[in-house]
Amino acid sequence: MTIPRRAIAIVDGEHYPPVVRSALEEVDDLVVAAVLIGGTEKLRADVDGYGVPLVPTLEEAVAQHRPDVVLDLSDEPVLGPAERLALASRVLALGIPYEGPDFRFTPPPMEPVDVPTLAVVGTGKRVGKTAVTGHVARSLALSREVVVVAMGRGGPPEPETVRVRPTVDSLLELSRLGRHAASDHLETAVVAGVVTVGCRRCGGGLAGAVAVSNVLEGVAVARSLSPDLVVLDGSGAAMPPVAAGRRLLVTSAAQPVDVAAGYLNAYRARISDLVLVTMAEPDAPHAALADAMSAHVRPGIPVLRAVLRPRPLEPVADERIAFFCTAPPAAHAPLARHLEETHGARVTHVSGSLADRARLRDDLAQTDADVFVVELKAAAVDVVAEEARRRGVRVVLAANDVLPIAGERSLDVELERLAAEAISHAPQAVR
Repeated sequence: MTIPRRAIAIVDGEHYPPVVRSALEEVDDLVVAAVLIGGTEKLRADVDGYGVPLVPTLEEAVAQHRPDVVLDLSDEPVLGPAERLALASRVLALGIPYEGPDFRFTPPPMEPVDVPTLAVVGTGKRVGKTAVTGHVARSLALSREVVVVAMGRGGPPEPETVRVRPTVDSLLELSRLGRHAASDHLETAVVAGVVTVGCRRCGGGLAGAVAVSNVLEGVAVARSLSPDLVVLDGSGAAMPPVAAGRRLLVTSAAQPVDVAAGYLNAYRARISDLVLVTMAEPDAPHAALADAMSAHVRPGIPVLRAVLRPRPLEPVADERIAFFCTAPPAAHAPLARHLEETHGARVTHVSGSLADRARLRDDLAQTDADVFVVELKAAAVDVVAEEARRRGVRVVLAANDVLPIAGERSLDVELERLAAEAISHAPQAVR
């Protein structure tokens, strides 16, 4: 005999209450309470005619009744598409499936692990997440043993431990063997200089679940190294399938605010402990995004805003350089100015085409420089470094520094807080 699921029903006042009551009796689930989400058209003074208790909020209903599922029996105009996805984010953040007549959202699986973990996750691709992971690892490794577990769409078939900082020569060797030599774990190993375990993943769901990955195996490898903290690096908007002790969400002011703070990115914010808004350039809507996150999506969550600026890993003062990155054209002038004013370089060209090999080759054909400074992304090795070797041009890899804008609190202080909390909340056996 199948035991019916305990359900919380979402109902609205645009349906006549007797119709809703009849529906609650007909569904296969055992509806134990309902939440009136809005609407008044068909409500009379007495709205207790649903046959189950009405609870003021979703969160109160879940806390009181511990359901197996939240069943949505509402409809437009009370819940339009944006409002329904906002509700889905609230439900998923409570760890419960959310269902309606033709949809089902399930919380991404998050496996508990017996090692302290801090996850860095993103609201999409090209938000600067990997740069932030590098900063997190460098900062926290100053006072503890840190291992990074990074997953990527070009990661290795088995978890790969990188103990020595890769060089341009070693990356070229990997590329010539058919490997993706700019995978996220290699980038992190280059820019952070910490032990990094590379993993792969395929597929990404709306809420960040992956279809296939070897991340859990990678975490086991990291655990065997006895670190004080494992930093988990997400991939695009996909999240590591680990019940991380703490999470840092990286979003970008270059994304539309309704995308970065809406859809199921609201779920990502609700399960995070700190939000970092990157690309907070003067003309970007970073204040609106920060307000959306802290005032509406996850009230009270700390939000910091920052810009990313390139830092060559070798001196380039007085050198004629070309800089290769993934930044959009509007960002090229500030990046060039930073390289000139902070690092003393003479910038002859900036290309943002690392993710477009055809355009990148066109850029290279027009580039005249003595040094190629390159972010370790996409075609950095198989196109840019190979062309540099052909020409006899020096290649310098670049990190991206995360620089909070004026008036923001210290990012490193916030990272220390997250690390301390992750360690203190980890299972006793690993403290």
